[in-house]
Amino acid sequence: MTDMATRPADHPNAPRGRVGLVLLNLGTPDATDYWSMRRYLNEFLSDRRVIDYPRLLWQPLLQLVILSKRPFSSGEAYRSIWNDERDESPLRTVTRSQAEKVAARLAGVAGDRLVVDWAMRYGNPSTQSVIDRLVRQGCDRLVMMALYPQYAAPTTATAYDKVFETLQRMNWQPAVRTMAPYHDDPRYVGLLATSIETHLAALDHEPERILMSYHGVPKRYLIEGDPYHCMCRKTSRLVEERLGWPSGRIMTVFQSRFGSEEWLRPYLDETLESLPGEGIRRIAVISPAFVTDCVETLEEIDQEGREAFLHAGGEAFSYIPCLNDREDHMDFLAELARRELAGWIDFS
Repeated sequence: MTDMATRPADHPNAPRGRVGLVLLNLGTPDATDYWSMRRYLNEFLSDRRVIDYPRLLWQPLLQLVILSKRPFSSGEAYRSIWNDERDESPLRTVTRSQAEKVAARLAGVAGDRLVVDWAMRYGNPSTQSVIDRLVRQGCDRLVMMALYPQYAAPTTATAYDKVFETLQRMNWQPAVRTMAPYHDDPRYVGLLATSIETHLAALDHEPERILMSYHGVPKRYLIEGDPYHCMCRKTSRLVEERLGWPSGRIMTVFQSRFGSEEWLRPYLDETLESLPGEGIRRIAVISPAFVTDCVETLEEIDQEGREAFLHAGGEAFSYIPCLNDREDHMDFLAELARRELAGWIDFS
């Protein structure tokens, strides 16, 4: 072993012994202009976990058709929810806050041995840049927490793919742990039930249905073995049981389908348009697959979904926010972090 007295003058200083904890979220564009949106969408839609069509067919369509038009409409959607004060998307604002609040809850015991950070699968701060920074800070062990309660290949798997892709470039790799999904954790289920109860108590009407809207994936993913559909259904069932409601008051739906193939059903947009005709005119919608409000919740559900439902004859539409950086949610994420850090950080 080379000691301080004998190592070469140009030998890098590589302090070790610290542990890094990274909260991983989906991603966000840096701005809403055409080129910022194009860069973000290109990275997102070029991911084989997201779109697994043959590259020779998909890339020409993506580069020549989709990315010539979609950045305009996506930019408009992001502008409608943009955090103008910080000039960033709400997803970035809240994910940063989540990391800061989790760090504060762990600092008293872990001290400076633990470094808490956050990263995005697409956009900035990139997963690679955050891992590189933690290694420079002396972290030789990393815990990666993908903020997806329900596992899916296009979310959880690709987040961890990016982690290991980064490690492949490193000669000295830190040890890495990844967090399991927590779709049926009683504490997570309780947080969702509390969100629903608290929100409904503040309304001046009683919604006839509660829609639990999850981000959709192609149906063939289920057939090929992805457990996402089953985990979503289980989360909805457990929340309904926790609330003590009769079966059927909560409806599970799926949103954000892309392309022409069949995705998981029932679709959110079709459900919103059909419910008023079935006599259901007052609803509330919550999106359990997202722990942070983003364009899919704030724009697609609360703006587009609201307009579609009311236009179809609905009378009252209410959106229930994500768990975000709510204090009880931060307590829960900190507890998950303690579980994942066990053996590396002593919290006893």
